Amino acid sequence: MRALVMTAPGGAENSEIQEIAAPQPGPGQVAVDVAYAGLNFVDVMTRRGDAAYDSGWPHLPGKEVAGTVRAVGEGVTGLAVGDRVVAAPPGGGLAEVVVADAALTVPVPPGLALREATAAPLGLATAMLLLTDAGRFTAGDTVLVHSAGGGIGSAIAQLVPLLGGGRLIGTVGRPEKAAAAEASGYHHAYARDERLREAVRAATDGRGVDLVLDPLGTEALELDLDLAAVGGRIVLFGNAGGGAVGALPPVSRLLAGNLTVTGFSHRGLAATAPARLGRAVSRVVDLLADGRLTLPVTELPGLADVPAAHDAMAAGRATGKYVVRVGS
Repeated sequence: MRALVMTAPGGAENSEIQEIAAPQPGPGQVAVDVAYAGLNFVDVMTRRGDAAYDSGWPHLPGKEVAGTVRAVGEGVTGLAVGDRVVAAPPGGGLAEVVVADAALTVPVPPGLALREATAAPLGLATAMLLLTDAGRFTAGDTVLVHSAGGGIGSAIAQLVPLLGGGRLIGTVGRPEKAAAAEASGYHHAYARDERLREAVRAATDGRGVDLVLDPLGTEALELDLDLAAVGGRIVLFGNAGGGAVGALPPVSRLLAGNLTVTGFSHRGLAATAPARLGRAVSRVVDLLADGRLTLPVTELPGLADVPAAHDAMAAGRATGKYVVRVGS
């Protein structure tokens, strides 16, 4: 089968299409013929060799797919060969065939195109869990989202109205991306520069924000703490910049503001609580199927186009959600 293989840390020069053996499902697993695969920033962090994501080389990226069941392993029930599904594999999704745990493989209802469903297993499920589980979102909350122009940020903008509505403020790495973030549903979007703190304070009439969703490691944590309202929640869910992660704030500061700092990891849930993650995937698939949720995607025509898209994501030039056409 054809697969995208990352041969060493670096950029597009170390990503190539190779012919490798198709994987076979083990007990509790499902093999999927991949029609579409989602691109996610976690693969960019792996590619550049971030310590927390480096799983050895060569590396098979891709943690989000849609396609049809090719084979089922021992003990799998509720799924059959030919079923249309989405899945969250531990890796290897940017290939013609991938293996995923059955608990993280969810049927796609009739009428929902696989192309649109591709964003569910990682992007949309992460956005849902960031809001509902980790962030304890309540209708009417003011939510600050860093990297609002990316796939997760776009998904959050779609989900907040479905969860009761609230005020959405986004930050972007490049000023020219602010308009696209606002078009996706953010009430305000600002570049992360020296004016950001005052802009957010003005947008909240000085009250601050109830929930911060931050994929920047601890790079913006001091800002998050300053902008959090009394009782605010801060959820850290990545380290997009790749730099060293700093110390968390002293307990005294959290106590004084009744603040919460929480971590979230899609990979951690997949490994330790797959049923919980699977329920979130099912929930967003249902929202897509009944039309309450729509997430526009940008389709890449083939695996050969993925390295350049990863470059754009790494440089902060990408906007919205990318999926790549892999098979028929």
